[in-house]
Amino acid sequence: MAQFNFGGVMEEVITDDEFPLQKAREILKDEIVAVLGYGVQGPGQALNMRDNGINVIVGQRENSASWERAVADGFVPGKTLFPVVDAARQATIIQYLLSDAGQMTVWPQLKECLDEGNTLYFSHGFSIVFHGQTGVIPPENVDVVLVAPKGSGRTVRSNFLDGSGINSSFAIHQDYTGTAREKTLALGIAIGSGYLFPTTFANEVHSDLTGERGVLMGCLAGVMEAQYTLLRKHGHSPSEAFNETVEELTQSLIRLVAANGMDWMFASCSTTALRGALDWAPKFRDAVAPVFDELYQKVISGEETKRVLESNSAPDYREKLEKELAVIKESEMWQTGTTVRSLRPENRKKTA
Repeated sequence: MAQFNFGGVMEEVITDDEFPLQKAREILKDEIVAVLGYGVQGPGQALNMRDNGINVIVGQRENSASWERAVADGFVPGKTLFPVVDAARQATIIQYLLSDAGQMTVWPQLKECLDEGNTLYFSHGFSIVFHGQTGVIPPENVDVVLVAPKGSGRTVRSNFLDGSGINSSFAIHQDYTGTAREKTLALGIAIGSGYLFPTTFANEVHSDLTGERGVLMGCLAGVMEAQYTLLRKHGHSPSEAFNETVEELTQSLIRLVAANGMDWMFASCSTTALRGALDWAPKFRDAVAPVFDELYQKVISGEETKRVLESNSAPDYREKLEKELAVIKESEMWQTGTTVRSLRPENRKKTA
């Protein structure tokens, strides 16, 4: 593995330069990879592997929207698309990409499909690390591995199509065959990873759950709502409040951060904006630090995973979720966002 300097700490990284696609194909040439679950991560990983020449089948609940999506994507019922357990029985590598609650529910059936020397693959450490809650304890005679793309399933696919790839972490929980590592890296390259960095199942799930509830999703949504609400309270119009809270971030500033870092974004703005950002960043950091401490403790204690499993296993889970998402979608803030997005030049050209 190549060594890279991450802020003064040397870490090992696998790139597609040292582990090319052809090598991945050679390692996986005799494998049947079953992607179980065609919801969030499943489509991107399955389609990328299929495009990369890997023998892929999909396991999904019949007569579901995800089944129909798989059919629309070219997977053929009875040939490359099967009910979950039927697909698992045929596979040598099982990519267990059902939801975390779904993995818990299906596990009693799935474990009966595992043959000696099979590979059980995860994209999240949840079920293995919190096995006391999920009951997912693999037999000792299989490999148990992880490749976790650092992005949504949509970007796993879109990044692959535009040639950029996506960063992924990888881990080996159990190496029964002695070849788990090379199979894991081959799968990581086959699903479209631009580079892979080593982790553990525990570190992956702890950092992932913290990130989702924190900066990546929960904190981001909460901070945006707080600023938008403040501006509206003080008489700013919806369009102005949204532009100053969301649109300028997503369409300008975050792109500068992505291109060359936070300091580059700061330096690319006015000196007035720069001075204010430098002064206020530490205040926001210190204000949210206790919330992040609370969050991390709830993650590692299993309190967060317990809530996820209880909530997402409820019979009316989907209906409740749709209601929660509808509250966001129908709020003034995000209705304003719909109008603002429609006014972007590229979107106005589409409707002209």
